This record gives sequence, C-alpha cells and structure tokens, in this order.
Amino acid sequence: MRVKGVIELVVTVAVAIGIAFLVQAFIVKPYRIPSASMEPTLAIGQRILANRMISHPSLGDVVVFHPPSGADSLLGTCGVADEGESPSGHFFARACDVHTPTASSQTFIKRVVGVPGDRISIRDGHVIRNGVQEKDSYIYQCGGGPQCNFPQTIVVPPGDYFMMGDNRGNSDDSRYWGPVPDKWIIGVAFFTYWPPDRIGTL
Repeated sequence: MRVKGVIELVVTVAVAIGIAFLVQAFIVKPYRIPSASMEPTLAIGQRILANRMISHPSLGDVVVFHPPSGADSLLGTCGVADEGESPSGHFFARACDVHTPTASSQTFIKRVVGVPGDRISIRDGHVIRNGVQEKDSYIYQCGGGPQCNFPQTIVVPPGDYFMMGDNRGNSDDSRYWGPVPDKWIIGVAFFTYWPPDRIGTL
C-alpha cells in the first residue's frame, strides 16, 4: 500500500507540473515589467498575466510580443531608411511603418494604438488615428522632444499592429522600429497580480 501511495503521489505531481507547463505554453503566462515604458499603467517590477489564446489584439489592448530585430539595440532599427530614428539619433517626419524581417528574441510589452489599415501620425506624443486623436487619459505626456512628433501619416500594413508605451516620452516602441506582425504576438495582458496594492484587471 505504501508503494502504491508513493506512485500515486509521484503521478499526481507529474500531472500537475505537466498541466502547469501546458497552461504557460498555450493559455496563460506570467511576465514581469522590466522598464518604465508603460507607466503609469504598469510600473517596473509589476507582474502581469497574458492570455496566449489571443493573437489578433484589439485597439487599446496591452500586448506582450517579440519586437522586430534591432528593437533591442540602443537605437531602434526601422526596416526602411528615413523613417523613425536615424543611427545618429535624428528623428524623421514619419514614424517607422516597415519592420525588419525577423523577430528579436526579447519580449516587450506595449499598448496597441493602431490596427491593420489605420492611418497614423503622432503629435506631441498623441496618436492621430484616421484623423482623430486617441483618447489617451492613461498616458504620461511626451514632454515636447523630437520623439514626440512624427507628423507625416503612415498606414499600418495588413496583419501588423502599431505599438506604443504609455510613457510617451520614455518608450522604445513602433515609432522607431515599426509595427509588429500578429505572428510575433505572444498574448494580451489581462490581469496584474503583483504588487498586492495593484491587483486587478487591465
């Protein structure tokens, strides 16, 4: 009986671990916020859960994804010249609308501010989407630097999503390295569980 009980316990633990791995791989995965780019919505060190069942997010969703390769360098890399930010730190009139062809291995979290087909420009850190300024009470203001203004309109390509951090003056995002294909999206953040005073839905 004792041997049978040990076997049952081992099997139970193994099944529980297997289910936990499957849940993380395919359904829900936890993430820790590494930077200030999503303040005030998400603070450094805050922990969230992402729904991995959603690969086609909606406007306004907070999304976990792999950015284009080059996004994790000191200066973001746009897939075309004369858009986003130049290697010398100069900001062009157009935000980047073409990503590099491969994904980075890093994981970013930003907000969807443009979906496929949207016409986007950025003024004072505010997104002008299809001629209408976004309702963005959740952001930190941009602060007036050159990264706050990309007045020439771009169009979000089919299957891509334009991502920006809520901390508009301190976010490395699609302005510099372009929109993100849906196949690079990991999931949509839906719940924050740490710290305790910020527990709730997103």
